[in-house]
Amino acid sequence: MIWLSVVGFLVAALAAGLIVRWGREHALVYGSAMPQRFHLGDVPRLGGAALLGGMAVSWCLGIWQSSQWGDPGSLRLGPWVWGWLAVLLPAAMGGIVEDLTQRLSVRYRLILTGASGALAVMLLDLSMPRIGWYWFDSLLVAAPWIGIAIVVLAVTGLPHAFNIIDGYNGLAGMVALIVCLALAHVALQVGDRALAALLVSTAAATGGFLVWNYPRGMLFAGDGGAYVWGVVIALASISLVQRNADVSPWFPMLLLIYPVWETIFSIYRKTVRGVSPGVADALHFHQLIYRRIVRGVFHDDESRRVLMRNNRTSPYLWGFTLLTVVPAVLFWSNTPLLMAFCGLFVVSYVMAYLAIVRFKVPSWLRH
Repeated sequence: MIWLSVVGFLVAALAAGLIVRWGREHALVYGSAMPQRFHLGDVPRLGGAALLGGMAVSWCLGIWQSSQWGDPGSLRLGPWVWGWLAVLLPAAMGGIVEDLTQRLSVRYRLILTGASGALAVMLLDLSMPRIGWYWFDSLLVAAPWIGIAIVVLAVTGLPHAFNIIDGYNGLAGMVALIVCLALAHVALQVGDRALAALLVSTAAATGGFLVWNYPRGMLFAGDGGAYVWGVVIALASISLVQRNADVSPWFPMLLLIYPVWETIFSIYRKTVRGVSPGVADALHFHQLIYRRIVRGVFHDDESRRVLMRNNRTSPYLWGFTLLTVVPAVLFWSNTPLLMAFCGLFVVSYVMAYLAIVRFKVPSWLRH
């Protein structure tokens, strides 16, 4: 598992470095007037391609290792991993095409992530076996199509949730890395080494990308990177619950409550304002932190000032993420407690959002 992670890290870091070296001219096509743009200069957004390359190489080497050794101590990454890659490709390719052309509409990207969700059901036989509510679990037994619909919804929606929080250097990448390692930890606790190997390799490839993304922001993940993280984490979350009865379905929910609730809340606030949920704006939680909590950095060079403020935003959200990841890892089998933490996060998020909007942020947070 360790050597696969090293390979994934090195391949992703090398590919990302090549993109940084040769992709700056292509970055000139990106518009500078988008509301979610909080950087200066032309930065390539093809980090997703480097991430996908690092993951694919490490996964394929894992398949080869398992076929060669095949002993009980091996990772047992069999041909089923090809199914994961097949599920991943529609969403990833759609995101990368958008990063290259800036012409693939939200509708078509939803269709492609939906195709990944449908393939997850057909190729991997994924279904949500339980939710943790007795009455709903009985409904899942009586109507299995509901569990299938939940899988399609999760694989379709989570990539876009990661895309929403992908706004500042190191933000989405570090959240994805933390979540992957948390899922891998619990997978090892229940003896699912194969799933843990895929997740650790994904985290390692993410680390290779972050070398170029944080703190200097020389490369962005783009839609492709967000979609890769979203699909892989959705597949891993559902597989972990489906394969292991001891794992609560609310464990991955608490792990992912930040991007999931950010998406739900974003849809709500846009709907009440009469704006389409697909229209980008600058009112997401991380964008408000950038504007109203991170203290201004005074420097003669404006681009350096913007970069430094950008770098100081992500750690606030990393800490926010750890507030959910730590209890999720500690209580991964305790459904009532995990549900309570999910509810606590939702309440805390709304209160924090309203406090920032109303300029009622404690002074110590600004230092």
